Amino acid sequence: MMRDLFAEELDALHARSLDRHLREITGAQGSEIEIAGRRFINFSSNDYLGLANDPRLREAATAAIAEFGFGAGASRLISGTQSSHLRLERALTKWKGTEAALCFSSGYSAALGTIPALVAKNDVVLLDKLCHASLIDGAKLSGAVLRVFPHNHLRKLESHLEWAQREYPGHRVLIVTESVFSMDGNRAPLRELVELKKSFGALLMLDEAHAVGVIGSNGRGVAAAENVSEEVDVQMGTLSKALGSSGGYICGSRTLIDWLINRARSFIYSTAPPPATAAAALAAVDFLASPSGEERRLLLWERIKLMQQLLPRAGAKGEDVTARSAIFPWIVGDEKAALDLAAVLQSEGFLVPAIRYPTVAKGAARLRITVTATHKAAQIRELCKAIKRLTAIV
Repeated sequence: MMRDLFAEELDALHARSLDRHLREITGAQGSEIEIAGRRFINFSSNDYLGLANDPRLREAATAAIAEFGFGAGASRLISGTQSSHLRLERALTKWKGTEAALCFSSGYSAALGTIPALVAKNDVVLLDKLCHASLIDGAKLSGAVLRVFPHNHLRKLESHLEWAQREYPGHRVLIVTESVFSMDGNRAPLRELVELKKSFGALLMLDEAHAVGVIGSNGRGVAAAENVSEEVDVQMGTLSKALGSSGGYICGSRTLIDWLINRARSFIYSTAPPPATAAAALAAVDFLASPSGEERRLLLWERIKLMQQLLPRAGAKGEDVTARSAIFPWIVGDEKAALDLAAVLQSEGFLVPAIRYPTVAKGAARLRITVTATHKAAQIRELCKAIKRLTAIV
């Protein structure tokens, strides 16, 4: 009965080239991975600094298991807060230059818990059109009035702010955006956003998931690089991308964090993350704050610049590729065409999955190429040669 219930819908997804399937990786993350006994050069991972399999993180996790066991046993407010969690939050606070930090089991749960704790019915959330699904879902769950502005469109955001001020006077207004957008790799105009939020007395929540570890001195993110950290009310990030561990965090004022401890439902009602994952994340933060970590980050940027030099200058829509992050979108357009290109690249030994609706807009399917510090220059050259050749054929 259950199979029949969803069979038709699955067939419809398949007909539109929108069905998805899991692939089993039989080994650790890295610039090369193994699938079904075959090695592939991996250009799909968000492990930007190559820390997911770094000895520092493995040793920290192993030591934490020896000290604390694996599971945390309960939520943070019951009996699940262990020393690993507090050490990590103190390190994040120092690294990000804020008053306090709070860790969640995932970046998704950080967004889902934080936004509804900040705004409620008759408050207003203004959301960039390309924000991650977790931010969209958090905004919807809050019950606040939701308005979406075109991607990085400051004039439209200003118009929305004027509307919110006029239609919902005295109510809270929250601007939500990302510093680096996950599917396009471009950045938010953060200084201008800060000026707008100050002019209208709004709050600003910034998701730095794809910026931390990559941008700014010691990988502190775009807010630090632009010297506006103190003006960003809510700094959100992840421990699972450049930091190579798992989980999400919110950094901000002491009162913000205390409020989230009392009101963020995804924090209150979730078992605490395993102390081993917190210990691994702490090892990553300590590494990033060190000279060796900065050296690794600068190596990543050498690889990013090489990709920018060698990648064909345009996708199907003729858009320039610019090195604003470690993410390079190769726009194909048609969903099946994107799948076909990914399949051909995979047959030649490259893992670059196709990204399709609803992750991106309909008709904007793409290959999302990510560069890491552990990629060899030769691997980047080989991928770019393959894309040039295959694009010429198409």
